Amino acid sequence: MLKMKRLRETYDMRVYTDNGDYFGDVEESILMQTKIFGWRVRATKNSFLSQVLGSAKGVIVPHQLVKSIGDVMIISKAAVPNYNPEDADE
Repeated sequence: MLKMKRLRETYDMRVYTDNGDYFGDVEESILMQTKIFGWRVRATKNSFLSQVLGSAKGVIVPHQLVKSIGDVMIISKAAVPNYNPEDADE
């Protein structure tokens, strides 16, 4: 059964990757005419994004990479910026 959600219900929603990593929080939806183009995800404290991006505030996730929206948003791991822990040490 398909459930509908209002856009205002998605703001501040927690975003997780399909691996179960906490990614960030939804800050804004990006609309093109009447369709959702993407989601601006804010890097919050203790999120994977804050580790990868450092001082950047967040990323835009294309809607095609969103797998599910319910109590939380699940995105594909393809949306995750490339991260190599060895580079962070330098």
